[in-house]
Amino acid sequence: MDFLKKTYSVKSIGIFGSVATGQSSNLSDVDLLVEFQEPIGMFKFIELEEYLSKVLARRVDLVTKKALKDAIRKDVLREVIYV
Repeated sequence: MDFLKKTYSVKSIGIFGSVATGQSSNLSDVDLLVEFQEPIGMFKFIELEEYLSKVLARRVDLVTKKALKDAIRKDVLREVIYV
C-alpha cells in the first residue's frame, strides 16, 4: 500500500463485486474502488489500473466513489472491502 500511496497518491482502495462476494469465475474482472489523497490525471489513473491488472494477473475495473453510477452506489459502498 505504501507504494500505491507514494506513486499514485492512493488514500484507500477496496474490492467489491463478484470477487469480493466469492461469486467470481476465472473470467471475472476485479472491481476496485479507489480514493486519492489528491487528484491525479487520466494517464496516471490508467497507469494505476494497468499496474493493478498486472499485479493481480486479472483485468481490473478501477473506479472512484464520484464515478459510481447512482443505480449501484449504495450496493458498492455497502459491500466494499477495504485493504
